[in-house]
Amino acid sequence: MFSSRPRTLPLFPLSTVLFPGGRLTLKIFEQRYLELVKNCLADNSTFGLCAIREGHEVGEPAVPFEVGTEVRITEWDMPQPGIFHIEVEGLERYIANNMELQGSGTLIASIQPVSAEKSCAIPDELRLCPEVLKHIMADNTMPVPESHFEDAVWVGYRLSERLPFKLKVKQDLLEMNDTLTRLRILDQFLRTQAK
Repeated sequence: MFSSRPRTLPLFPLSTVLFPGGRLTLKIFEQRYLELVKNCLADNSTFGLCAIREGHEVGEPAVPFEVGTEVRITEWDMPQPGIFHIEVEGLERYIANNMELQGSGTLIASIQPVSAEKSCAIPDELRLCPEVLKHIMADNTMPVPESHFEDAVWVGYRLSERLPFKLKVKQDLLEMNDTLTRLRILDQFLRTQAK
């Protein structure tokens, strides 16, 4: 399950879940996260995006779930002083341990990367998942290679991001390390909605 030795990573708790390969646009205005973004841009480094278990995005530091996704900044803009607009891309999942609150209000954790799930074909009985995903992504401005819709890991991650699940359900899907079980859960949800 683990892919390499632990290392430290600054964490950014949010009321959302991002899966590996996913993209997310963020507006940064809190001082602690402005510093985090500046440091990441200066060092070309990454940070951890994690869902909030307790607390809120703004104000007092929130308590995040231990499993999150390491992200890198792919685009950024500063439309006015004190505000960053950034786009991040999900890299790999991690498990955070020994979370420590820094003086700046940023959480730093020792993280253990989780091994990437191996790409695999989608079984015939779960073909509803890529078909629904194609429909959802039809208005996507970025073209998606057709081969991605044959990859059970990619389809499972993208559907998990886009379907209207509660935060805890998305978190459970992120923590799951079994591609086909994730797809079966998504397939069952889609079939229930179609009734």
